Amino acid sequence: MTRTYVVTGAASGIGAATARLLAERGERVIGVDLRDADVEADLSTREGRLAAVERVAELSGGVVDGVIACAGISAPIPATISVNFFGVTEVLEGLLPALRASDAPRAAVVSSMASLQPVVPAMVEAALAGDEERALAVAAATAEQGPELGYLVYPSSKRALSRWVRRESITEAWAGAGIPLNAVAPGTVITPMTAALLDNPEGLAMVDAAVPMPLNSHQPAESIANLLIFLTSVENTHMAGQTIYDDGGADATLRGDDIWSWNDPAA
Repeated sequence: MTRTYVVTGAASGIGAATARLLAERGERVIGVDLRDADVEADLSTREGRLAAVERVAELSGGVVDGVIACAGISAPIPATISVNFFGVTEVLEGLLPALRASDAPRAAVVSSMASLQPVVPAMVEAALAGDEERALAVAAATAEQGPELGYLVYPSSKRALSRWVRRESITEAWAGAGIPLNAVAPGTVITPMTAALLDNPEGLAMVDAAVPMPLNSHQPAESIANLLIFLTSVENTHMAGQTIYDDGGADATLRGDDIWSWNDPAA
């Protein structure tokens, strides 16, 4: 039976690969992006998010089986927190009625390995409190200190997103409605956004130091798309709140073999 999927960021990168693979499987795809999509909307603004949700509801007839949120930017600017966090969470929340109308609703988002990097705690907490104005103010103050510190807006946005997924996935709105909600954290993905950096020897060395990938090195967008598609398939019935590190072994390399003993009794 054909399922209806909404894919944000569908015009490029992981979103484009996901939309293409779904279409090849015979699924119906409603793509959302700033341009070149079924629904053209600016997800950096509340007005754009509301417009996107409204248009998706019209095109889908009010029934959506899966939402895959890929839209995101990595620039050291305040808009990064708006797109990467609020542009994901508010669209997902806005589409909850359409998801609940499905017999097997699912949702997945794209987080990042960067969620494990240093962040600006005040920005993360403002995002999780739903205070976009405050999050933008903190992001602006961070970006004003130069691009090196400005980059922290990106990991902060992804940390907040993974925490939101973990928090919301077990609530009545999601788990209570039978909707698995999860995230995928890619390693270094080969896309137009990363091509220039990876073609530069200094950029390549910097990327590989931050995200070491012993298994098969840098990954194509399809490796993430396939996992997103599984997470939003009818086969996924019980996975909830997870950020899955589809990263060539980067998480295991950086965090080591023991991420469990934090809760063990002190010796």
